[in-house]
Amino acid sequence: MDVAEQKRIAGYAAVDRFVQKEMRCIGLGTGSTAFFAIERVGALIAQGWTLSAVVTSVQTEQLCRERNVPVVGLCEGPPIGVAIDGADEVAPDFALTKGGGGALFREKAVALAADKFVVVVDESKLVPRLGKFPLPVEVVPFTVRYVEREIQKICPKLGVRMRDGKPFVTDNGNYILDCAFGAIDDPRDLDTRLRAINGVVASGIFVGLTSHVLVGGPGGVREIERR
Repeated sequence: MDVAEQKRIAGYAAVDRFVQKEMRCIGLGTGSTAFFAIERVGALIAQGWTLSAVVTSVQTEQLCRERNVPVVGLCEGPPIGVAIDGADEVAPDFALTKGGGGALFREKAVALAADKFVVVVDESKLVPRLGKFPLPVEVVPFTVRYVEREIQKICPKLGVRMRDGKPFVTDNGNYILDCAFGAIDDPRDLDTRLRAINGVVASGIFVGLTSHVLVGGPGGVREIERR
């Protein structure tokens, strides 16, 4: 089973296990694993289910519209029964690194608003602690050099994310700094310190939000327990 198939079975399983017919609204994330959850929700709607989605990116909104999944704004529709999204890293205590796709601010907003936040990943995303994947930090462009200077005091290796020779711009009109902190011993403290810097919109550290993690692997889908 290749990695794409591991992602597919995890994304499908999250929808099948956690999306209930009486729900009227769910949250849908961004990225290669969340794509399969979107695909599965589209199949349910084709079967006659009544569902709307709060989406975490313009990309996800487009995917939903292609599959006839109605899109609503955050807190503009029914309560979000469950939000399903991927992650770049998952630690044993369910702390996450997110933002590889650049949607970290909206992903966190939807996760906070949902009754449950279910994370779907393949085996490669499980880590003993966060820090192997560079931490994305979303920054207001006007402040990017100041924020870069302040973060360099605790993380010398960082840089503005680029695309086609220009700074990558998020759906919110901001830049992203990718910060190579190495092993992160206290994710909650680091998140607090980063968000205290003027100009930082959000960090890719998610702590205390995840209710369930489904992992697709060669043997199928398993749900891991929080430690």
